[in-house]
Amino acid sequence: MTDELLTTLVLLGSAVVMFAVNRPRMDAVALLMMTTLPLLGLIDLDEALAGFSDPNVVLIAALFVVGDGLARTGVAQRIGDWLIGRAGRSEGRLIVILMVMVAGIGAFMSSTGVVAIFIPVVLRVASNANLSPSRLMMPLSMAALLSGMMTLVATAPNLVVNGELVRHGFEGFHFFSFTPFGLPLLGLALLYMLRARRWLGEADESIVEGDKPRLATWIEEYGLAKRELRVRVAPRSPLVGGTLADLDLRASTGVNILAIERARRFATELIRPLPRTELIQPRASTRIEAGDVLLLDVVDSSVEMKDLCDRFALVSLPLSGAYYSDRSQEIGMAEVMIPATSKLIGRTVLDARFRSAHNLTVVGLKRGREARSDAIVDEKLQLGDTLLVIGPWRRIRALMLDMHELVVLGLPAELDDVVPVASRAPYALLSLTVVVALMVSGVVPNLLAALIGCLLLGLFGCIDMSSAYRSIHWQSLILIVGMLPFSMALQKHGGVDLVAQGVIEVVGDASPRAVLAGLFATTAILGLFISNTATAVLMAPIALAIADGLGASPYPFAMTVALAASAAFMTPISSPVNTLVVSPGRYSFFDFVRIGVPFTLITLATCVVLVPWLLPP
Repeated sequence: MTDELLTTLVLLGSAVVMFAVNRPRMDAVALLMMTTLPLLGLIDLDEALAGFSDPNVVLIAALFVVGDGLARTGVAQRIGDWLIGRAGRSEGRLIVILMVMVAGIGAFMSSTGVVAIFIPVVLRVASNANLSPSRLMMPLSMAALLSGMMTLVATAPNLVVNGELVRHGFEGFHFFSFTPFGLPLLGLALLYMLRARRWLGEADESIVEGDKPRLATWIEEYGLAKRELRVRVAPRSPLVGGTLADLDLRASTGVNILAIERARRFATELIRPLPRTELIQPRASTRIEAGDVLLLDVVDSSVEMKDLCDRFALVSLPLSGAYYSDRSQEIGMAEVMIPATSKLIGRTVLDARFRSAHNLTVVGLKRGREARSDAIVDEKLQLGDTLLVIGPWRRIRALMLDMHELVVLGLPAELDDVVPVASRAPYALLSLTVVVALMVSGVVPNLLAALIGCLLLGLFGCIDMSSAYRSIHWQSLILIVGMLPFSMALQKHGGVDLVAQGVIEVVGDASPRAVLAGLFATTAILGLFISNTATAVLMAPIALAIADGLGASPYPFAMTVALAASAAFMTPISSPVNTLVVSPGRYSFFDFVRIGVPFTLITLATCVVLVPWLLPP
């Protein structure tokens, strides 16, 4: 063993120890090692920085952007809602459905890409189900790794091993040659995670309790459910054709029009991030049409709703207190306070023309702790009054920019789930379909397919540059980039060759099953320190050489290497798939050891049984 190899191994051991104690944080350790390796002359600077230009790293970054496009348009939200709808409140069913879905999709595209796309989905599911993200992120990564054992194109190591077989003059594996091994392992993983989930943390109290009020809370506090009226405009209504400025219903009838529901011109069944009606923000120039559904706020308690409907030919429709929550993607609320610098002091809401000035409607007033139940539009506002306003989210956000007129006291929890560009959902799905089709067909490299998807999402308005940059998990990318130089250092100074020679010497004369077990263990252990693709490149020729030395069929040995290369469950740096879920899952190094090592042993035992049975040596 050379001095350079010994130094490399010492540094690798030091990195593993720092990962284990989580001091400093993992991405800082990666940067430290990326600096130390060239500083000690173990690799040159270009090799240390090569990870920044690695196609797989750029691919991961691009797929984060694709995932953000799905989140911003509501596709991720709908997938999460579908998962919760199928699983109900059962965490076990949720884990099963999630793992099956991820493994199925990952069988036909990059497992790393699947994880990047599903991270926002899983975060939303965890929030809605009152679960800690750690309960779902580990099943996500495990299912993605297992997807690499499903088909020939599911992961790069499969293609590497297949190419090695062909180069040695053998017929390669078929597309579904891996499936008989992947499906039983997926079944075992489902059973295993249902038992092992108790090691992944409990429900996140910050999610369960929450510090922000919900729309339902304000609806109850201000008594909105008792005052609101939802009506459809009949064709014979005198309101048809009139503008809101001409009608002036607030002054003439004591009624505010809060929103107008109108049938969408182009409805689609592809995905429905919003109801089939669009919600129109009422303006002075808005013209009422027959069939419009009006959401009314009866600010004058003396108004009889039945008389109002008869007078204007309006058909009363059901309205529950949950209406605002159901339309929370479109209707926003906020509590605002009147400061000493406000020009609203001494004026009524009506005199201040609040809707014209802010494009928002005042629906509630608190003076002290009590909400006023009488007419509020004619009440003169005082310093310290709290108003509940309703309107588009973008207008509510705009209030936060000017603190002289109004001070925003509270925003509802629903704001966190608002989809910025829900109408772009079909285009996001189209972009994702193009990406998957290009990856599966192999017409262009995976990286180019992902970049095309990013450009399409930008072209269709699903993302913008700011959101794209924010969507990338830089901590995960730095961790991957910083650990790649170790692979180069180990290969450069003979560490990998040393391991390969040791395998041949130890297991060369053992029984076929023992040889397969040793080959699997060596591949899995080697994969702890270098990428699974590099592991397959190094171990595939060794596997074929061992098969030739034993006079056995090469297929079980090649299959064992391919399966072991995907069994990267043991540490967060074993695979980019694991690395990606460290931050959102809030995992430590030992979380992967505790969950991954036992399942790696289960995978080893399963492969030793199944591989010689289905592919006789």
